[in-house]
Amino acid sequence: MLMLLGWKEDKTHKNTHKNTHKTKPATGKSPPTLSLHIAAQMSFAPVLSPTVPLSNGLQIPIFGLGTSHFGGYSHDSIVYALTECGVRHIDTAKRYGCEEKLGKAIRESGIPRSDLWLTNKLWPGDYGYKAAKKACLESCSQMGVDYFDLYLVHWPEPLQPGSSNREMRAETWRALEELYKEGVCRAIGVSNFLVHHLEPLKEDCSVVPHVNQMEYHPFQQPNHLKDYCHREGIVFEGYSPLAKGQVFSEPTILQIAEKYRRTPAQVCIRWSIQNGAITIPKSTKKERVLENCQVFGFQLEEEDMEAINKLHDGRHVSWDPTNVE
Repeated sequence: MLMLLGWKEDKTHKNTHKNTHKTKPATGKSPPTLSLHIAAQMSFAPVLSPTVPLSNGLQIPIFGLGTSHFGGYSHDSIVYALTECGVRHIDTAKRYGCEEKLGKAIRESGIPRSDLWLTNKLWPGDYGYKAAKKACLESCSQMGVDYFDLYLVHWPEPLQPGSSNREMRAETWRALEELYKEGVCRAIGVSNFLVHHLEPLKEDCSVVPHVNQMEYHPFQQPNHLKDYCHREGIVFEGYSPLAKGQVFSEPTILQIAEKYRRTPAQVCIRWSIQNGAITIPKSTKKERVLENCQVFGFQLEEEDMEAINKLHDGRHVSWDPTNVE
């Protein structure tokens, strides 16, 4: 599964247990799992995330830290993630309202800009050729950077009345293509786009999106879209890997976490990564950031991957773009 995207993990990372018992079927009774304080005591040395190649040759870290406005923003957690946890991929958006604060945290961390992968997103209220270019440059200014490594169209539906959705997406994408050619954006992509949005965009564009970021967790597995992206050379990226906490009460996840002596969060993030998806969890708590980063010292066995794959029930914990034309 991982090799589909060209991602390879250091084979020196091995499971830290020799537990041979099988994962048991869900019984309706949640089995015990590691508490957070035990997870935090695991020996941990910062490990830079493995990378996935984009179609233009750039390498994007397979693990990143989200900064959604939901749950607030924590300056200290961002600095901690960068300086203590080895995080080098930060994902944000204009809509989250933290661009200026995030730029300050990055500068305070002392991590060179060239060592970071920064993703930002264009809000639908800024769609259109002129508005999109202006918004991107303003976001750069807000964060105090000269360029973004990845810039995404946040949602397939514009807020402006008038033009059709397809026409507005094409006009907006033309602006992103120019920003890409000018070096303001090293890669460009989309977020929350389904096949019926991507197919017309392919016809209207000269640069196929490098990335498509979607909701992706055990309960929402858009595998048809994921397979389509792979065929088209579009890297698939997943947000909300913990389904906004809903995975923490899922018996199958709890049983697998107990088997590997890991937390449910680590199991779900690891599952997403092993399925080849760029994975973007978020947290404003240092201990959670540390926990989420500890996913490269073990590997889920095939039977456990399959058990999690079977949890898909189609539920969304975020925006559902299905009915957007």
